[in-house]
Amino acid sequence: MAVDQKNAGAVTYVPGSDISELLAPRPRVQPLAGFDEDYADFVDYIIKCTHRIWEEKNLGLIYTHYTHNCLVHTLGGQTYGAEEVVQNTLRTLAAFPDRTLYGDHVIWGGDEVAGFYSSHRITSFMTNLGPSEFGPATGKRVRTTTIADCAVKANRIYEEWLVRDNSWIARQLGLDPVEVARSQAAAMPKAAHEEWRLGEIDRVLGQVAPEAAEIPRDAAEDPEAFARAVFQEIWNRRMFGAVRQIYSPSTRLEAPNGRRLFGHGEIIGWIVALLATVPDARVTVDHVCAVPNGQPGGVDIAVRWSLAGTHKGPALYGAPTNRRLLILGVTHWTVAAGRITGEWTIFDELAVLRQTFGAPGA
Repeated sequence: MAVDQKNAGAVTYVPGSDISELLAPRPRVQPLAGFDEDYADFVDYIIKCTHRIWEEKNLGLIYTHYTHNCLVHTLGGQTYGAEEVVQNTLRTLAAFPDRTLYGDHVIWGGDEVAGFYSSHRITSFMTNLGPSEFGPATGKRVRTTTIADCAVKANRIYEEWLVRDNSWIARQLGLDPVEVARSQAAAMPKAAHEEWRLGEIDRVLGQVAPEAAEIPRDAAEDPEAFARAVFQEIWNRRMFGAVRQIYSPSTRLEAPNGRRLFGHGEIIGWIVALLATVPDARVTVDHVCAVPNGQPGGVDIAVRWSLAGTHKGPALYGAPTNRRLLILGVTHWTVAAGRITGEWTIFDELAVLRQTFGAPGA
């Protein structure tokens, strides 16, 4: 998959842009059949509709920007339809009424015929002034990272994958994520969601034994091949030394629970800890999209992935429970001169912890 989106050079590039610049009206620069006329390009659509819904509190726009049967996937539970998106947004705003969303990046692919796909990384600041999924209001202000992957056609999102650093929110609220997860796990999940979770675990673990994959030297030439090879070599084959080949020595990595990692040693240490927690884990790469970033050999890559395995180790999530765990994650990479120079990997660690409170082997 080469980075060859039509008119990609004219499409909005978010990093380093001021919000006033991003919201300014512009003429259309990209074919967008069925989209509202005031959107200049697909990234413009993602940035502006998010701002209008969340910052301007125009929740009714959800009805014109989501399909009536939109499926939203989160590790904590799935929702179906625009109406549930509206209701969930209302609940979030009631708990965090001053929530602000800063668009850090939109990595995208597709076109108006096949449909578009976006991976939108957001930093949010908000104050907990009402009861929430975490418990009673605390009055504390928090920051978190969210990545929303959306499949879009003709102005409407028809499927979304949402990952947010909820364990980091809990910690900033002064709560113990393990105790929050224990309390949340007491409420039985919807049968349909548990069926989906177990089905995803079977899908991911159903892979054959991992084979070696050659990592392309030029990530910009084929970002999808690069992404699949990196996950195969490091995560599935446990070739952790490849981190030194693939990552710059000064790479900064943001990971769940507010982790801020720097350099080869810390990056390898975190990957090893996660895999030691679920030592039989397998990872599937479920979607890749990419945009050029203007640096020599530079490309920004978004990877949506799934990890499944058995909680057999104590490294991250407490004493082993032998529960089968699923992780839905999204990773954003900045690549320059053939090496990853920045990474954001987000998944809902609170939802992972909830899975450890159940019958062994389930």
